[in-house]
Amino acid sequence: MVKHQPLQQVYEKQLCLSFITGVYGCRWKRYQRSHDNSSKWECAWFMILCCTFSLLVVWAYFWLEAHNDYNQFNWLLYNRSGEWKDGTIPIFATSAVGFSYIIFLMILALCHISLGQQLNLYWVHKIGVSVALITTVSGVVFINDLWREEWDIILISFQSTGPFVHIGALAATTSLGWLVAGLVVRGQRTKFQMVLLLMYVIVLLALYLAPLSISSPCIMDRNSLKARPDVIGRRGAPMLAPENTLMSFNKALQQGVSSLEADVTVSLDGVPFLMRDSTLRRTTDIRKVYPDRQNKDASLFNWTEIRSLNAGQWFLESDPYWTVRSLTGKERNRIGNLTVCSLVEMLRLAARANRSALLNLHRPPPEHPHYKTWIMDTLWAVQRSGISQKRVTWTPDTDRGRVRGLQQTSMVKLSVEELRKRGIHSLTLHYSQASNKDIQHFLVNNMSVTVYPVNEPWLYSLLWCSGVTSVSSDAPQVLRKVPYPLWLMSSYEYNFVWIISDLVSFAIVMGIFIFQKWKMSGMQTYNPEQIMLSAVTRRPSRDINIMKEKLIFSEVSNGVTNRDEHLYPENGYDIGQYK
Repeated sequence: MVKHQPLQQVYEKQLCLSFITGVYGCRWKRYQRSHDNSSKWECAWFMILCCTFSLLVVWAYFWLEAHNDYNQFNWLLYNRSGEWKDGTIPIFATSAVGFSYIIFLMILALCHISLGQQLNLYWVHKIGVSVALITTVSGVVFINDLWREEWDIILISFQSTGPFVHIGALAATTSLGWLVAGLVVRGQRTKFQMVLLLMYVIVLLALYLAPLSISSPCIMDRNSLKARPDVIGRRGAPMLAPENTLMSFNKALQQGVSSLEADVTVSLDGVPFLMRDSTLRRTTDIRKVYPDRQNKDASLFNWTEIRSLNAGQWFLESDPYWTVRSLTGKERNRIGNLTVCSLVEMLRLAARANRSALLNLHRPPPEHPHYKTWIMDTLWAVQRSGISQKRVTWTPDTDRGRVRGLQQTSMVKLSVEELRKRGIHSLTLHYSQASNKDIQHFLVNNMSVTVYPVNEPWLYSLLWCSGVTSVSSDAPQVLRKVPYPLWLMSSYEYNFVWIISDLVSFAIVMGIFIFQKWKMSGMQTYNPEQIMLSAVTRRPSRDINIMKEKLIFSEVSNGVTNRDEHLYPENGYDIGQYK
């Protein structure tokens, strides 16, 4: 007697697919998944996800390149709120979390498309995407209101990162060819497939031709590279010691700067001293010493009062550049006892080190007793210091005729004719105002160009290739470690890399489409599902014999051949009667 064992139907586990559909759309069970086309609503959410991802990419790139000006951003926040804090930390934290979350959802969505699964974003993720989008848009609006001029850093940085961004974008777009090819060659042609293919081809062609719009001064002959730009210590070395203090200037000299830059204000009794802010709140302990006068203009204090303030403790407490931990105990003690520096002290230090000085002067308010004599007070301090007047650079545009003995520089981009008319032979410009074309124009006309602020190696390399004379930096210790531009290529080398990248990408894309077409042509129109059947037989000896079979069910044709109708006629079966 034959004993039939029951067959147990067991589905093959698909852990990866369950994870993808479960996390993205909370579809953990097999019966919840579908290969049907996604609804228009879900397609709209996918587009929102893509837009959020694109916006976050631009936002993240902006903050990475804006690292050159973090100190300026925090200073603007201080002027608005009255409290010094590092505003970049919460921005970076929230951006990192949001960016990671959106990238994760994008990967899951692309996996859905690749596997032919229906998109169904879970409602919790829809809320998360909405929050990420609204937060990023709010951040863009806030930066546009507070720091609008900083958006220029994106286009400027492309001169340095453009070739590498192009290769990265080309690699990403080439990889997406696998998804596009899978959608286009699958099934019958639809308008959606044609539009998708057309968009992909347009984007790919745009990337192939993108290098035509990339212009960088670092694409040049190596023999044309000019001498390394001099570095000016902007307020000394404010990342290593409190700004505008003697210790900060000494630190800058140790880093090999060619000149010292300082902000000059005149006290109530006519003594020029160094202070960037209009008040003494941020960089001194005036809140403890003169709490009732902490919001007064810094120039409305006499030199004795100013000298009594501590100008270093704030640096140890706020740690504005995250560098305090690198200081030795002796250096911390010195910083804790620093006082406000006078102009004479700074100029004498520069004279002993045989260095130049660049002065940014702040005119006192009209009620100040030295409102009309502040220039003469400054010139008198220069004479008292003993430094050569040829080593002192004057920046204000007012009363230049009274300071003919000093070097003259303009902080406003004027025409060459106007500069010569005023007797000016150098310019000190913000990097956003100094394009490569402008720099070359001024250099050809024997005008030296100094650019500020330059704190990042990529910007220093870019300006080096442009041929600037010098740069003003808050981080001379960083630029000191840049002995050569970060990258430098001739036009021939750049064109070679460009063409090879495009050819490799084109070959890969064509290979992907050909492979996908070949793969689909070898498959039947049905979508087989694997089922595992297990039969377990128990024997008296307790041995277990497991038999596994994989059955693939295909479509049954609508018609049955005549030969099939006459199978087993001797048994009296007539298949035709069941039709």
